[in-house]
Amino acid sequence: MATDSDSVITEIFDSLPYYDDDLQKYPYLKEKVEQELARELKASQTLHPRIPPPVTLFADNPLLKAELERVASNRPFPQLDTLRYTLPTPSSTPGTDEEWRFAIDNAHAQLQHQRLRQQNLALLQTYGANAYRIQNYLLESTAKRTEKALEELKELTVEVNRERKNTQDRLGKQLTALETRWTELISSVLQIEMANVALDAEVERLNRKEAELAEL
Repeated sequence: MATDSDSVITEIFDSLPYYDDDLQKYPYLKEKVEQELARELKASQTLHPRIPPPVTLFADNPLLKAELERVASNRPFPQLDTLRYTLPTPSSTPGTDEEWRFAIDNAHAQLQHQRLRQQNLALLQTYGANAYRIQNYLLESTAKRTEKALEELKELTVEVNRERKNTQDRLGKQLTALETRWTELISSVLQIEMANVALDAEVERLNRKEAELAEL
């Protein structure tokens, strides 16, 4: 049974799965339950309201989103465009001024690119090792905190399940005792009713006998 109050879903289950063993006692019941579960799973594909919606990765970054889709579809990585790293000469002989101007601009761009790469490599050689060490330290610290949180969550889950099992065992024994007592009381009531019926029959017989004696 589920009720919705102030957008909060409260679920109450009237079963004790750790204590009830009807499915083990009666195999045909287990077979019926499995058939019903299979039918419900096929009929209903809606998720539980508490399940969060699916997360769309890299929704604000089309390049990363496209790369993720490429990896998911097992498409090969596109080949690098090496044309921009070459120094093409004018195609005509002799080249026009416009073609030579384009070739010179391209050469300047390539030269500046190589200078930036050289500077980046020098900076990486000077400061890269420490940056990697700091990043590795942060990652290891994050991993340790995550593993610790996972262990605590597992321990909490085990403790919750243990508490649920103990509570259901205790309540199950109480329910069994109450059910036994209820059966005994019902049996006593039936016995009393049968005794009353027998007494009524005896009283009626005695009344008839008294009437017969009075006539005599």
